[in-house]
Amino acid sequence: MQAVFETIFDMAYLVTVICAGLKLIKSAGKSKQFRLCGIMALVLGGGDAFHLLPRIIALNTSGTAAYPAALGSGKLITSLTMTVFYLLLYYVWRERYQIKQQRGLTYFVLFLAALRVLLVLLPQNEWLSANPPLIWGIYRNIPFTLLGLLLLVLFYRSARQQKDADFRYLWLTIALSFAFYLPVVVAFGTFPAIGILMVPKTCAYMWLVQIAYKSCKRERKEVLL
Repeated sequence: MQAVFETIFDMAYLVTVICAGLKLIKSAGKSKQFRLCGIMALVLGGGDAFHLLPRIIALNTSGTAAYPAALGSGKLITSLTMTVFYLLLYYVWRERYQIKQQRGLTYFVLFLAALRVLLVLLPQNEWLSANPPLIWGIYRNIPFTLLGLLLLVLFYRSARQQKDADFRYLWLTIALSFAFYLPVVVAFGTFPAIGILMVPKTCAYMWLVQIAYKSCKRERKEVLL
């Protein structure tokens, strides 16, 4: 039953996000922010595919224990692409709210992203192992969480200040994604059942992409009118 549910959900997620990304890029026109949103969605779906597709195969054949290398390398790629995803989201914020200065903030964001990538690539993560060390899962997620919290605050404050109805809940999608993700990072090794939280985490990302897609669709309609 779990294999069937996960297979249907994961495939629906990948198809939805990738199609939304392609449509955003196609519909963006001269809008840099929506073109970035489209690229962001493709990075999200494409990166997650490296982990989810091997997992789908594993669940429907010999089980996840039989594919530690494939699943581990998929998690490695997903960890890198999620960092790129949030980096792109930062530049969406700059474009949408016309942020021209704040070089220090940009340097800090780039530092957190670079630190996250460095920690992800260190061999101590033992990505190909069936039982990778928990402590490195925590280490590599510290700069990632700080990056997410920073973007949460930026989108929350900017949307309120500029009365941005379309993006008013984008901060909440970030908050929910981390609220569901971090318990899995910390407790999955001890309580595997907590992995179910990855489903609502994924839904939070789908909501984020939907926010961008609906906003692009509305703004393009207004331009045509």
